[in-house]
Amino acid sequence: MEKIQVDILGISSSPSNAGAYALILKELHGNRRLPIIIGAFEAQAIALELEGMKPPRPLTHDLMKTIIDTFAVSLNEVYINELRDGTFYAKLIIEGVSNTEEIDSRPSDAIALAVRYSVPMFVDADVLNEAGIRSDTEEEEPHETPEPTEEPVKKYTTKYEQLQAQLKDAVEKEDYERAAKIRDELRKLGVSEQ
Repeated sequence: MEKIQVDILGISSSPSNAGAYALILKELHGNRRLPIIIGAFEAQAIALELEGMKPPRPLTHDLMKTIIDTFAVSLNEVYINELRDGTFYAKLIIEGVSNTEEIDSRPSDAIALAVRYSVPMFVDADVLNEAGIRSDTEEEEPHETPEPTEEPVKKYTTKYEQLQAQLKDAVEKEDYERAAKIRDELRKLGVSEQ
């Protein structure tokens, strides 16, 4: 079980799912992104904490933090440990006086608590390998506008090549929800990402 540390890249609304948001996690020492679709309430709880805004009354995750603090235990990390049937699963790693417990959680709730405690977030290597999307945008140098060439527009000979080009375009535009759907289409073709 290899854990890969991630951080939050951003949260964006989901154009295809009304009321849903895409939470984008980025690999700290790599170039993969992990899009996770979350609900509006969880997106709000994460965004408010990231922006340092305090609501007039505590949100559920603020209440959970108060309970954890009251019982003299501490949240050490959150760990997205499994992807099963398109659903992500997570664990809260909580240390008590005499032992450490792993408590099942939805990733969105775990991350909402992680930002409140400023604790590290990890993703299982197998989960990131399966659902992560490579992004080359951080490694690219700023580039000039290319000179027009007389080469014909590339025609794709296979569905695989077409989907690979669409995936690259979606990642470059940081449209991770679209990229995740294209990745799933590639899997249906029986081809794994390189």
